[in-house]
Amino acid sequence: MRLIKVLAAAIAVAVGISALGAFSGAAYADVPRPWETGFQASASPVMDRIENFNHLLMIIIAGIVLLVLALLVIIIVRFNAKANPTPSRTTHNTVIEVAWTVLPIMILLVIAIPSFKLLYYQDRAQNPDMTLKVIGHQWYWSYQYPDKGNFQFDSIVVQDSDLKPGQIRLLSVDNPAVVPVGATVRVLMTGDDVIHSWSVPAFGLKYDAVPGRLNEAWFKAERVGTYYGQCSQLCGQGHGFMPIEVKVVSQSDYQTWVANAQKQYGAAEQPSTTNVAQAR
Repeated sequence: MRLIKVLAAAIAVAVGISALGAFSGAAYADVPRPWETGFQASASPVMDRIENFNHLLMIIIAGIVLLVLALLVIIIVRFNAKANPTPSRTTHNTVIEVAWTVLPIMILLVIAIPSFKLLYYQDRAQNPDMTLKVIGHQWYWSYQYPDKGNFQFDSIVVQDSDLKPGQIRLLSVDNPAVVPVGATVRVLMTGDDVIHSWSVPAFGLKYDAVPGRLNEAWFKAERVGTYYGQCSQLCGQGHGFMPIEVKVVSQSDYQTWVANAQKQYGAAEQPSTTNVAQAR
């Protein structure tokens, strides 16, 4: 009876922790929050699949923890010195040895199959609607729109003294990237000095921007809004001051923004430092 009560309490704790993690991920939106323990709310099909895969991992992890806990409780209750004064001298058990070899293999297969499917799904865009080229610098980002006249602009963090109402310290930038809602966006990433990492959690994106190479990713923002990220690769003393801000707008607003951006930034000439080879 005592063993059953202990296992029931352990299951209740595990379920509570899982529910807390699920709630925290769903309650918050497109910006980091204090004491946040889960993912930001998903805004793309890639992030949807990442969340589903994470739920599978949580179930597997909880099952392993409960199994190990049950074994420990059984050992404590049945094989302590008082209950079992004459210990067994058994050194091998074929069934147990086969089980602890086969069971981890089965668990790894259960994890590997959806993991590979997710990796292939998020690898490259199929029939993208537009291309966004991202270039990492020390310590800011540049964005190019090759299929919209190849204009380019820099995106630099807003200093604390220049913050306006609604802007977020260390996350808001002077010129955010802008994309239309519902469009499949191919993202090409590179760097011109050291390795950076373009990471937007709500889109399920975190790819390195490597000098001399192009990394490719994609996303499709499913709702209008402003999404934030940060460089996730240590790149020098200004690493914490090169945030990412992406505005997702309606198709009509995007066309208006493109027309204004073409006039403002013109056709940017590709710098020689960003002449890179396609990654294999």
